[in-house]
Amino acid sequence: MTDSLTADRPDTAISKDHADPHFRESILGGLFSERKYIESKWLYDQKGSHLFDAITELEEYYPTRVETGILRARGNEIANLARPGSILLELGSGSSLKTRLLLDQMTDLGGYVPFDISADHLGASVRDLRADYPDLSVFPVIGDFTRPVTLPGPLAEKEKILFFPGSTIGNFEAEAAVELLRTLRRIENVTAFIVGIDLVKDKETLIRAYDDREGVTAEFNLNLLTRINRELDGTFDLNAFRHEARWNSEGSRIEMHLVSLAHQSVQVAGKTISFEMGETIHTENSHKYEKEKFRGLAAQTGWSVRVFWTDPKEYFALAVLT
Repeated sequence: MTDSLTADRPDTAISKDHADPHFRESILGGLFSERKYIESKWLYDQKGSHLFDAITELEEYYPTRVETGILRARGNEIANLARPGSILLELGSGSSLKTRLLLDQMTDLGGYVPFDISADHLGASVRDLRADYPDLSVFPVIGDFTRPVTLPGPLAEKEKILFFPGSTIGNFEAEAAVELLRTLRRIENVTAFIVGIDLVKDKETLIRAYDDREGVTAEFNLNLLTRINRELDGTFDLNAFRHEARWNSEGSRIEMHLVSLAHQSVQVAGKTISFEMGETIHTENSHKYEKEKFRGLAAQTGWSVRVFWTDPKEYFALAVLT
């Protein structure tokens, strides 16, 4: 897939990848696998994106709070990575809330490119950004950053800082993470790449972060079934599934699952899918890294870690790659 912007008015146009054409194929492929799964990118429809924003404000969900603290503490150093006229390209921008910490420091930017899979969420974010930063050119792109990202000539030629916060890299298996980093290496004129990575810590802290007392994460996960019901004529009964967060020590990751509470059959896009009691749909991984393991992963793809910035507890890190 190639994403582009309208060349004549790039600061006002949004390039659209309409209606996620791969959604049906992806969902059916995952649900008919021996071990059922759904790609985590489909969690982020409009409601899912809003629910994730709510998750980031929960007491138990430390990553956003800790990463924001690092961004505040290192704001000047991050700003110094960008020469005047550079553009900031954010992958999986969501509400662009953390990005505002950078925009406040990077006063000589040539533009900001928020790149996200959720059209509705991105549109609302861009409207707010343009109101709050009237002198900043914003070039929104709707698309899937795991596929080649192509910008129009004027942007492609500019120096770029890539920003990939939130430990989204942790959603990818090691092989897929390597492929993603290789794909991003193909973006032209990148002078620095800032990546958020969640670090290994105690199991109890991790489980609480992905299974909060208020049930917001459970609603976020179950919203996948609501989306399938709406977009693929699904017949999922949300009361027949429950959210579960698991720590996989061998894989160094938190896993999110939807657990079937009964033996049941469900219709999706005209197909029948059967579930045993206790069978799960694996919906997301969130890998936790040791710093040196991530350094090795980056090195496989031609990136070099210039520095890790962490919080005092070493819960989270921003890696600056070149």
